[in-house]
Amino acid sequence: MAKNLLARTSHLSRFILRLDRMQIPIWLIGITFFTLIVPIAYRDLYGSQQERDAMVETMANPVMTAMFGHGDLSNYTIGAMTAHSMLLFTAVLVGLMSILLVTRHTRAAEEDGRIEMIRSLPVGRLSYLNATLLVLAGKSVALTLIVGFGLAALRVESMNVAGSLLYGAALGATCLFFAGVTAVFAQLSENSRGTIGFSVAVLLGSYLIRAIGDAGETALSWLSPLGWVTKAEVYSTNNSGPIILLVAASFLLFIFANYLNAIRDLERGFFPSRPGRKYATRFLQSTIGLALRLQRTGIIAWAIGMYILGVSYGSVLGDLDAFFEGIEMMEQMLIAADGATLTEQFIPMLMIVISLLATVPPVMAMNKLMGEEKKDRIDHMLARAVSRTKLMGSYLVIAVVNGFVMISLSALGLWSAGAAVMEGGLDFGMIYGAALSYYPAMLVMIGVAVFLIGVLPKLTQLTWLYVFYSFIVLYLGGMFQFADWVGKLSPFGYIPQAPIEEMTYLPLFVLSIVAVALMIVGFVGYNKRDIL
Repeated sequence: MAKNLLARTSHLSRFILRLDRMQIPIWLIGITFFTLIVPIAYRDLYGSQQERDAMVETMANPVMTAMFGHGDLSNYTIGAMTAHSMLLFTAVLVGLMSILLVTRHTRAAEEDGRIEMIRSLPVGRLSYLNATLLVLAGKSVALTLIVGFGLAALRVESMNVAGSLLYGAALGATCLFFAGVTAVFAQLSENSRGTIGFSVAVLLGSYLIRAIGDAGETALSWLSPLGWVTKAEVYSTNNSGPIILLVAASFLLFIFANYLNAIRDLERGFFPSRPGRKYATRFLQSTIGLALRLQRTGIIAWAIGMYILGVSYGSVLGDLDAFFEGIEMMEQMLIAADGATLTEQFIPMLMIVISLLATVPPVMAMNKLMGEEKKDRIDHMLARAVSRTKLMGSYLVIAVVNGFVMISLSALGLWSAGAAVMEGGLDFGMIYGAALSYYPAMLVMIGVAVFLIGVLPKLTQLTWLYVFYSFIVLYLGGMFQFADWVGKLSPFGYIPQAPIEEMTYLPLFVLSIVAVALMIVGFVGYNKRDIL
């Protein structure tokens, strides 16, 4: 019986690998690359123990403990510093990777009708789910070995083979755990949006519970799987127990997901669905109303997240001098200026991070049009009295307004928290103006998305590569001393660094023109090309 339920699992695993032949290598290469460059940078910046001890004073602060978790501050070697500052955040990224990939091959595939078609073939009822989990298990093993041996190959004195493999195993176990979490929610929820939403909520909740537990020095962090990652104490005591616990919990989740999948009907979930309106409103019957309704949950979630992000950054402005003064790495990343306070130098770096993160939801909103096209959901709309210009314009309006709202809420959160913790307060006009100056660059990113959808629809994912490139070269450019022209390849590299630099509006005007030109070309191409 079990054999019949799992028939052809290996064949389906190869099929999934074929579908993800680009995504999986990109994720693995990206995570590995940015894991390996950090200890190399630390070795150059903190070659002596005295320099590392200066960093310990900052990391010992409860705010930093909540952010990064506990580390071996008594013996802060390059290895201990790398694990303390990088492992937790990399684990969060790995968890997000698992959520997206498992959702794609479970609930999203079910919505698209792919699983129904596959089940009509001589395959087992549980085969496709287990093929997905098998691929993620293989990916976690690959991640463990590549990262582990890659770190060991750097030949940093404090980063031995055992610690490096444990570092990789922590990431691999995180990949497994959140694959299990997502597999369970794929059975409980009725759609892919719910699957991603609940799974990401578990990921963020795990980070928050760990942060509260670590900052309060309580056992609460043991309730968080991300807390287990930090308790491995990589490059210190190398405690493998929490990682084994994480793997065991992952397999329990796999078993539970299989049980739920075996007893539920196809295209149904266990969470009750709320009945909608009997008749659609006039606004919902419009193209922009329908597009907004499809993205409503994501927009609200991102809006809350961006405001909280602003608040979290603003809350440290009051103690910024105590946190970063004398820290060479941070001084290299800040925008230096004579007579400017450390807070004023720190704000441009904050704005780069905030504006790039705020670019993600509007680009997602624009790319939603391409997602609907790939799922054959716009053909019936275009067959009616709806032009392609009106359809794309609806998504563009949502993306443009979305970007403005996200950057505004981030600035509001930053100002409100900063004004509360700083003695002299924080000027709202300065903060909001500095944030809004990045809006034209955000429009260029939206314009790139429109251009690719209209002219090169098969390359729409390149927009994300461009956003990621911008983040790396602008956020880490000071630390890695990139040439100026590298930053100028991103539209965000042309924005005046307020309040350090004087605001000049010509670059903002030129970026706005470029954005409009990209959008126009995208609209022309969309009206001429064949629908996929």
